[in-house]
Amino acid sequence: MTAISQRLPVALRSVGSQQGSRPPQAPQDPQAPGDQVDLSQLVDVGHTREMRGAWVATVWNINFPSSPNAPVETQKKELVAMLDRLQKSGFNAMFFHVRPEGDALYKSDLEPFSHYLTGTPGKDPGYDPLQYLVQEAHQRNIEVHAWLNPYRAASAHSTKQVAPHLAVTNPEHVHPYGSVKWMDPGADVVRERLVDVCADLTRRYDIDGIHFDDYFYPYPIEGKDFPDNRTFAAYQAGGGTLSKADWRRENVNRAVRDVNQAVTAEKDHVRFGISPFGIPAPDKPEGISGFNQYEGLSADTQKWMDEGWVDYLAPQLYWRTDQPKQAYGTLINWWADHTSGGRYIFGGNDLTSLGKNSKWNVDEYRKEVALTRAKADQGAQGNLWWNIGPLMENRQNIAKVCGDELYARPALTPPLSTAAGKTVSHPEVKLEGGKVQLNHTDAAPIRAWTLYRKEADKWVLDRIVPGTQTRLELPAGQWAVAAATMHGLESKGVVVDVA
Repeated sequence: MTAISQRLPVALRSVGSQQGSRPPQAPQDPQAPGDQVDLSQLVDVGHTREMRGAWVATVWNINFPSSPNAPVETQKKELVAMLDRLQKSGFNAMFFHVRPEGDALYKSDLEPFSHYLTGTPGKDPGYDPLQYLVQEAHQRNIEVHAWLNPYRAASAHSTKQVAPHLAVTNPEHVHPYGSVKWMDPGADVVRERLVDVCADLTRRYDIDGIHFDDYFYPYPIEGKDFPDNRTFAAYQAGGGTLSKADWRRENVNRAVRDVNQAVTAEKDHVRFGISPFGIPAPDKPEGISGFNQYEGLSADTQKWMDEGWVDYLAPQLYWRTDQPKQAYGTLINWWADHTSGGRYIFGGNDLTSLGKNSKWNVDEYRKEVALTRAKADQGAQGNLWWNIGPLMENRQNIAKVCGDELYARPALTPPLSTAAGKTVSHPEVKLEGGKVQLNHTDAAPIRAWTLYRKEADKWVLDRIVPGTQTRLELPAGQWAVAAATMHGLESKGVVVDVA
């Protein structure tokens, strides 16, 4: 593969790698700033970007809420506790389960409230969990990515659903399969509902991303084919010539393409990505064997990447570095080497295995992060951790290891490929003593202010401040203040000397 500087769009080629390459320098607005700023005091700033995300699962109440009978105030406290732990441990993103089974952990006219919130499907919990989460997360510089299961309709046959759940409105396209109920990816109404839900979420909430996991067609049960003969027969009757396996993959491809288009049309700064099973396809990579996403779940991950239908892939690499048939290092290298178009790979790590045996220890996760960072120039720029539970427990001191070591320095997430061609102007800064007033003249809102401190002739990122905060106080020293856009571009820094 070519170097990342050759693959990225022009506007993004200055983004630094995990290995301390030249700091990113965002495109600049050529217009002169306000009178209070001396142009000679603008400096290039930048830092190593990295996605640092943790999944919060709501299905079966794995992570949230602790009980479907928990009162509103308890649920809110649980969300805040998770955000506080992520912030203290150096994370910058939460992947929050908003649609575990064709339902909603937010106010929706398209799908009913999840029974995981109240114990009763469709019952209003008395607040909007997603709205509350986004508000609290952004105050802590933590992104919120809305995580959806595209096709699971119920996690158990006994789960009752209410309108407008698809199991009620279109039961002919919801099938029992194993212990679950599954929506048929070959049905137009199923795909259209998924697209509408993603567009609605993007439009109404200030989320930072839309995220799918590995569940497309369900994990196969030996000797039992998924019951989609009706939709396949309709496809053939309409002149379709693909094999059933290829037809299934094309159904998934259409959904991924359409969701990407819908999300981008609403807000092109909302990142859309997928966490596929860790082995992409048969015999890929060489020397790796086992169940694969392409055949087993009818998902062509490389096509999504090459067509630009996703902003990133986060393969679930839930194996140790010393497992030869599914070695973490071999797999992260392959995934990183197959990025394109300025898009990314975020390695998926199984934190729930921490302490399962002597080999699943903190050192194992240190190795996995290091292997991911070693491929930063090829696009591997971060990790997603399954799931937040061990962090909340601080199992084997993992929360402190993250905060003090792995994620000791703050970081913005990597810029999106949709930032190509966009610009960002530097902030307007007024200083009175150590008090700073910030303003930004661009029409588009900014995500954050980045504050750099001068240390030994280098500008080192000291903190990230929410873009909604326009006043702050700085201690004595030389500082540079920059603006970061919703797409992840960073302006030049305005030098501020505080006596």
